[in-house]
Amino acid sequence: MNSRHYADILGARVDLVNTREALDKIKHFIITRQSAHVITLNAEIVYQAQNDPELLRIINSADLVTPDGIGIVWAGRRLGYPFEERVSGIDLLYLICGQASQENWKIYFLGSAPGIADEAARQLTQKYPGINICGTHNGYFSEEQLPSIIEEIKALQPDILFVALGAPGQEYWINKFRQSLMVPVAIGVGGSFDVIAGVKSRAPEWMIKANLEWLYRLLKEPSRFKRQLALPKFVLLILRHSLYKN
Repeated sequence: MNSRHYADILGARVDLVNTREALDKIKHFIITRQSAHVITLNAEIVYQAQNDPELLRIINSADLVTPDGIGIVWAGRRLGYPFEERVSGIDLLYLICGQASQENWKIYFLGSAPGIADEAARQLTQKYPGINICGTHNGYFSEEQLPSIIEEIKALQPDILFVALGAPGQEYWINKFRQSLMVPVAIGVGGSFDVIAGVKSRAPEWMIKANLEWLYRLLKEPSRFKRQLALPKFVLLILRHSLYKN
């Protein structure tokens, strides 16, 4: 069994953390006022990074990379790394928001369609009384609007910036602007705002526990089929790599 604190999944570094350990690291980033980039990584993005050196560089330069998706956990275990569990973007978001209401962390939501981030903020304010969501902005902004959005975020000084611009676009965006934003923690959360706002539904608990959330998404959104063709290709690469390692 590998004793390192991270796994190498087809050249992508993934930290060997469970959900609680990931939260502890994020708390440390906030206390030390770092401009930390947190990526919740799935198999589809790792497969895409095989033909995208810049994306692979961004993944490997992030301050924390969690195993979001059963594909990453399976691959890690297949390659001999002791992954305990998935650490998904939406689960981490909920956990951070619960902690934020106790620690008085300030949060900013950026992304999704107009109105979605606002509704997600309302839902989370009801769920976690005392939470300070200091600002929101939708993801449909132009290049001309970008400077004012960055200035707004800087002026509000959130501790955590959740970015829902879709993967891997959100990772490129955070990597490009995190230093100028001066936010201690920036995390890409994909479609999490849509789920929190009630626009999209999450898989039933039994499907999540059975690691079938990907199937639920595919059944709800058949248009994802082409994207999910990356998954069997990812599995083949892992099997080939594991045989080579042995």
